[in-house]
Amino acid sequence: MSALHINPIRLSAPMGAMLAFLGVKGCMPLIHGAQGCASFSKVFFTRHFHDPIPVQTTAVSDITAIMDGGDRIVAESIGNILKKVSPDLIGLISVGLTETKGDDIKSIAARLELQTVWVSAPDYHGGLESGFAMACAAIIEQIGAQREIDEKLITLLPHSSMTPLDVETLKETIKSFGFSCLALPDLSDSLDGHLGEKQGQITQGGITIDDIKKIGGSFAAIAIGSSMKVALDCLRKINPKIKTFLFEHIGGMRANDRLISTLMELSGKEPSAKIKRWRSRLADMLLDSHFILGKKRIAIALESDHAINAANVLCEAGAQIIIVAPTPECALEKSGFEWVCDGLFWLEQNADRWDMLICGTHGEALCHRLHKPLLQAGFPQWERIGSQLDIAIGYEGSARLLTAANNGARDD
Repeated sequence: MSALHINPIRLSAPMGAMLAFLGVKGCMPLIHGAQGCASFSKVFFTRHFHDPIPVQTTAVSDITAIMDGGDRIVAESIGNILKKVSPDLIGLISVGLTETKGDDIKSIAARLELQTVWVSAPDYHGGLESGFAMACAAIIEQIGAQREIDEKLITLLPHSSMTPLDVETLKETIKSFGFSCLALPDLSDSLDGHLGEKQGQITQGGITIDDIKKIGGSFAAIAIGSSMKVALDCLRKINPKIKTFLFEHIGGMRANDRLISTLMELSGKEPSAKIKRWRSRLADMLLDSHFILGKKRIAIALESDHAINAANVLCEAGAQIIIVAPTPECALEKSGFEWVCDGLFWLEQNADRWDMLICGTHGEALCHRLHKPLLQAGFPQWERIGSQLDIAIGYEGSARLLTAANNGARDD
């Protein structure tokens, strides 16, 4: 890992926090920073999801940065929001500018009459994955409450790179064992590409405030991705009686067997015929994939949790993996895969070490120059339609990822 990253793939923590709030129904993310902080994130997600994205900004200028402690400008911004819409929740996100000048957003949020969740997500710390997890933890800590245990309720905490269809598929898997399931955040019906009324004004889908209050009485909580441990810990503090499970990934046969075994133990039920059928399909796909992916050298440039998930799927098919991560994470050290944190320039300088790249749109120009195949995944995907409908988790998602990788590898 070098001190200088050329052509990095790191996305900021405020973007991750904003993405988490987009999975809460009736929410308006409010970025407390310069106007460009919100504008860039809005354009980024609009191009990725191909849907209007609700977000507002306090538009801190060079004058207000010096003269105002944050109280007045935040109150004015919320007043302007209320003139147009009536959100159930304000997601107040501080960025590098307002964190550096020392605005106390906790105190600011406490004085607001509207339901507000605040999260400190400076640009100079972490990335999209950690910002997303911190926002989830803040939502649980500031809205969640201890309740009587509901033995039919399971809370799902998906990581930042799980697509809306990933979340929906996992919710359906949990429900097939006789449970009800609440996902926090729930992008499965807010950013899944459906046409809704008054799109872009406030979030139209996602978990409701009332349901967030219910998760403190969950029978069990399942977190996907090491980054979501911070949110799982917050839920455990609210109610120590909740059974908590952290799955670093659910990619490939072994990881999904562990997940299904856990759900069988919690419910006392056998998996559905659909789950068994997809397990058989994955087994067959793993067998078929060895002829193409065996010993294939694949570079994966994604967020850490997403990269580890994909790496485990492809490793089971015999591929050799190297991960190019946007930020150094402990999960990468424990993953057992070779990894670096040096940006796309490192991939260009070490082109002889990989045959195929899994990355977002930013890897397209690199692969075009090097005449190597690219499988687009993660953030951003600006050249593809329907990325929110991709599936890369569970038996089904693992099989579909292997299918795409096999067909992409053939194109070289």
